[in-house]
Amino acid sequence: MASENHNHTSLQTRSVHAGEKPDKVSGASSPNLVMSSTFLADPEASFSAEGSHGEDDFFYTRWGNPTVAQLEEKLASLEETEAAMAFASGMAAITGLFFYCLRPGDHLLLGDVIYAAVSETAGDLLEDLGIEVSRVDTSDLEAVSDALRENTRLVYIESPCNPILRLTDIAAVADLVHERGALLAVDSTFATPIATQPAKLGADFVVHSLTKYLGGHGDAVGGAVLGLEKDISAIRRKIGIRLGGVISPFNAWLILRGIATLHLRMRAHESSALAVARHLEAHPAITKVTYPGLESHPQHELASRQMSNFSGVLTFQAKDHARLPGVFAEKLKIIHYAVSLGHHRSLLFYIPTDEILKTSFQLNPEQEANYRSFAGDAIFRLSIGIEDPVDLCADLDQAFQSLNPSS
Repeated sequence: MASENHNHTSLQTRSVHAGEKPDKVSGASSPNLVMSSTFLADPEASFSAEGSHGEDDFFYTRWGNPTVAQLEEKLASLEETEAAMAFASGMAAITGLFFYCLRPGDHLLLGDVIYAAVSETAGDLLEDLGIEVSRVDTSDLEAVSDALRENTRLVYIESPCNPILRLTDIAAVADLVHERGALLAVDSTFATPIATQPAKLGADFVVHSLTKYLGGHGDAVGGAVLGLEKDISAIRRKIGIRLGGVISPFNAWLILRGIATLHLRMRAHESSALAVARHLEAHPAITKVTYPGLESHPQHELASRQMSNFSGVLTFQAKDHARLPGVFAEKLKIIHYAVSLGHHRSLLFYIPTDEILKTSFQLNPEQEANYRSFAGDAIFRLSIGIEDPVDLCADLDQAFQSLNPSS
């Protein structure tokens, strides 16, 4: 039985059906988990990835796998791109994209506030390879325009950005980037295709950490790059096959299972995050809450225009922030004190500003001031799961109460 083309259906339906097909032999409805590392080959098949492999769909799992292929087809359908390639992690996807796009002498323009490992990789690895790297506040269109150079090959942004939830006008930045002959990549992990589809706004590449919302259960690590078929085919051949950072079929199968409920989960994440954000805004121990769905977010208008769902991550600043990590780790009963985000359970972690500015970002004074306008001296990043928001608020309240039991 052939896979159905579901591109005419809604995003909700595609999250369940796109890319999946019943098993030809057994008629099993759920996607197969194919754990074989190799496949029967055509006798004329080449031993090299550059050669012909006859009529076979699959040859070696590092090159392609039936389970992984179903995941990739589903991802491309959700983001409305021509193709997708799944990687072993979000960072494998990102570094794979960098190695595909950039050569010595090229310029990479990076968002100044971005996932820490991306910023660190750009500074520690890419610059050592002769690639020029500079950073810009991508919410400032004039700054983006001024930072573009003749040798700018790739502009890489996040929206919302990690960890301060500042947004970028993707369509406006895409116009600026393309006018200068460069490419735009958008890490849309925080938004998910339920909220934003960057390719429809002009992005050349979309990146996801599948570990987060798309997998959704905190039990599988993966990443993906999406874009035009010609680019994804080249990334698969030049980067995936040769560097080997491909996803395990088992992880791909787990993430396929997770995506089936993505649309429902994102509704729950957004609804609960907004309830918790409003509760924290009124809490006496809290000095600031940042969440795109709040009217108090400085870019709420852009968020309302660019995002169909405000997602489930918020940050807050607290009066006695230095003492709170220990309190939260000991006293929280529902929320886990742990890194990561986008899981079905709620996760909270402390990010002191001086530390992350020292270890992860290379900001000029103006950029640092902008970061501090969102983060103050420290933020707690809270990824809201799908628990009842009443229980989450009560869990936070009892932890705060243990800090000042007489209040």
